[in-house]
Amino acid sequence: MKNAKKIIMWSIIVVLAIIIALLGYFLYKKNNEVELASRNLYNNNFYELVNYVQNVETYLAKSTISTSSTHSAETLTYLWREANLAQTYLANLPIESQELEKTEKFLNQVSDYSYTLSRKNIKGEDLNEEELKNLEELHGYSMDLKNVLNQLGTDLEQGSITWKDLRSDANEEFAQAVSSNLDIFGSLEEDFHEYSGLIYDGAFSEHLTSTEPKGLTGDDISEEEAKNKINSVFGSENIKEISSLGVNENSELPSYNFSLKNQRDENITIAITKKGGHIVYFNCNRDVQEEKLSYDDANKKGLEFLNNLHVNNMKETYYLNENGIITINYAYLQDNVVMYPDLIKVKIALDNGEILGIETKGYLNNHTERKISKNIISIDEAKKKLNKNLNIQSEGMAIIPTEYKTEILCYEFKGKVDDNEFLVYINAQTGDEEDILIVYNTPNGVLTM
Repeated sequence: MKNAKKIIMWSIIVVLAIIIALLGYFLYKKNNEVELASRNLYNNNFYELVNYVQNVETYLAKSTISTSSTHSAETLTYLWREANLAQTYLANLPIESQELEKTEKFLNQVSDYSYTLSRKNIKGEDLNEEELKNLEELHGYSMDLKNVLNQLGTDLEQGSITWKDLRSDANEEFAQAVSSNLDIFGSLEEDFHEYSGLIYDGAFSEHLTSTEPKGLTGDDISEEEAKNKINSVFGSENIKEISSLGVNENSELPSYNFSLKNQRDENITIAITKKGGHIVYFNCNRDVQEEKLSYDDANKKGLEFLNNLHVNNMKETYYLNENGIITINYAYLQDNVVMYPDLIKVKIALDNGEILGIETKGYLNNHTERKISKNIISIDEAKKKLNKNLNIQSEGMAIIPTEYKTEILCYEFKGKVDDNEFLVYINAQTGDEEDILIVYNTPNGVLTM
């Protein structure tokens, strides 16, 4: 009887132990899931903050050299918007608000000041020297904020600091790193690491679509004819199989879509237009081995590939090198005028020069022979419209797209103000300042924003 009671008691203890263990495991797992969800949310908010602070710095830089009240008003309006969005994502980080007081103050001052100045520009009034000096000062502080945030991002990625740390012990330290030198009326005491993280898709890329594709030439083709086009581009001997993915009709460029497998069993996706059988894009994902080719070598390969597609008179503009694959942006050149709307992006492997991808939407949507006006101002007249502090390095002519699907013939000036490099576009007919881009020379490429 005693043995039976002992067995029952031990059975109950074992069951309770199992229940407690399972409950502990469940709570542990649940806590990890909550922690993971929180971490993902904080990471997303943080990288959105970094993006908007980068935009704040970019628009502040542009605002310091603009000579057009109309363009300045547009730039300052964008600046006001980006500063507000930065404040929103800053507030969503797990850091006490009082510890980021100066950072919040800085972004709020940028927002308020840019809004005030944009209202002045809208009335047709130019900014005075004091206002431009204030913008330059704000730009300097924005660069330091951007650099500090970038360093924090590196620390988070490497695990040397966590969001759990920032919610507790590291709040004060973080606040000092980010905020102590960001009072715009104070003085800087620390230098920060250079920030070079960019998101890039090419100059003017967001304006490259057209309501009616101008570059689509030729008659409609069948799916079988599209396959023949693929065989001619890649060589039938290099293709193991072609699988149809159907027809994409819901696009400005209706196309046949395919999945290929080459002789190395690498997957390639490709789209061929129904009209004319033009390549819209193709992409091959493979690991690139040791880089052996220079930029010039890759550019030569890219131009040869375009010539084989009967796409001629293309000029390389900007490029980006990531993981041994260089993406070069080519624009059409007509009568020494760069046609930025007619854009093609080509991906080249730097181990052997293989073409790993192409994207032609800009070219297919916009390519046509333009009638270039001769009724223009002289280049010397255009130079008079530039900021007096811009040290001109090169000059030329270009057609740039607008957000209204129109095109403008411009003088393109590349120059520097202090350590910042700019592209300034002056309307060749009116003399108005049409656009300003910042040029970033990074270890991975020449980029514009």
